[in-house]
Amino acid sequence: MTDSNGTAKASPGKMPRSSGAPKPGGSIQPPKPHAVKPAPGPAQQHPHPVVVPTVSDPGVWGRVDEDGTAWVKTADGEHQVGSWQAGDAAEGLAHFGRRFDDLATEVALLEARLAAGADARKTKAAAVALAESLPTASVIGDIDGLAKRLQAIAEHSEEAAAHAKEEKERARHEHTERKEVLAAEAEKIAAEATQWKAAGDRLREILDEWKSIRGVDRKVDDALWKRYSKAREAFNRRRGAHFAELDRERAAAKSRKEELCVQAEELSGSTDWVGTASIFRDLLADWKAAGRAPREADEALWRRFKSAQDVFFAARNAAVSERDAEFEHNAVAKEELLRNYGHIDPSTDLDAARGGLRELQDKWDAIGKVPRERMQELESKLRAIEKRVRDAVDAQWRRTDPEAMARAAQFRERVAQFEEQAAKAQAAGNSRDAEKALEQAQQWREWAEAAEGAVSKR
Repeated sequence: MTDSNGTAKASPGKMPRSSGAPKPGGSIQPPKPHAVKPAPGPAQQHPHPVVVPTVSDPGVWGRVDEDGTAWVKTADGEHQVGSWQAGDAAEGLAHFGRRFDDLATEVALLEARLAAGADARKTKAAAVALAESLPTASVIGDIDGLAKRLQAIAEHSEEAAAHAKEEKERARHEHTERKEVLAAEAEKIAAEATQWKAAGDRLREILDEWKSIRGVDRKVDDALWKRYSKAREAFNRRRGAHFAELDRERAAAKSRKEELCVQAEELSGSTDWVGTASIFRDLLADWKAAGRAPREADEALWRRFKSAQDVFFAARNAAVSERDAEFEHNAVAKEELLRNYGHIDPSTDLDAARGGLRELQDKWDAIGKVPRERMQELESKLRAIEKRVRDAVDAQWRRTDPEAMARAAQFRERVAQFEEQAAKAQAAGNSRDAEKALEQAQQWREWAEAAEGAVSKR
């Protein structure tokens, strides 16, 4: 250690030197302006900067005489910094070098703190205090370089302080905007949301995020919180009203479905299969339109309603099965009838064919209905027999149609009239009129032949 004048009192221990130690006079450069990190916002945490202790070569920057006088070199020349009496000159030089290294480590720590975004005002004050102590410091090393680094720290501290203020304002603005967005979203949910569970979950998520946002102006924060709180309360009221209305609707649905169950049970013994089945379809439509009752009641009422419905339709199905058996028997009878009357031939005896068809139709109607899937097949066979007889009757009528015969005779009379006109015109020497009359006679002759041919083909 040394006294206030730098005179050594005891031999200090030597500090270990690193093979990678920086060279004296600028081994640690002051941070450039663009490299200074912004001051942190209120919510940021600054880790303690890790600084590697500075190890310099004091022999470059000063000396210790044999009498123990210690000297340091600066831009202003060489001046005494202390006295060493605790050992030889080499040990004294190392001692004052270590004291410089300690001072340089303090400067490096200030640089690191400034770069890490620590309090720029405090960093500047510490740098100024160190700079003022340099002229009287009992150290041997690059004092001028250390002074320049401290000056740079002071200058950059002002810049960092301004930047920190700007960054703080930016963060406050961003956080305020985020809370405004969250408040607006909460208001939209309160006014429009109908997916109650999802909307309630989202409001809780908004609250969790809200709590994590710091650094908003107190007055603004209070106003935004009131907006969110008001929106959440409005949503809770609207959701409560919805479920209260839902409870009323379910109570009304329960009452209506109880009425439908009574009606279904009254109809379960009906044998009016078609009419009652239609009524049951209407009751089922009313059931769906009634809405949902409370869950347990809804399920019990449905079982009651369906039980009454099943009783009716089971009885109807049994009756339908019996009817189907009867219809199948009728189908067999109609097939037998078709075989018995399949010999009807209007081409040999039209009157007998017409009489046979009437008998077939009467017996067909007397047998009754057949299964739906057999109806088209059997009816088509009956229609084929009816068509044969009908076509024969129509053909006979066309062959004896007096109106068609009369038209053909009229056409022949017109032919004769035009031929007579042609003969008179020829006799009078009027060849042109005779030729024209003959052409008209030929036209009417063709029409007469066509009419006669139509009658003969019927």
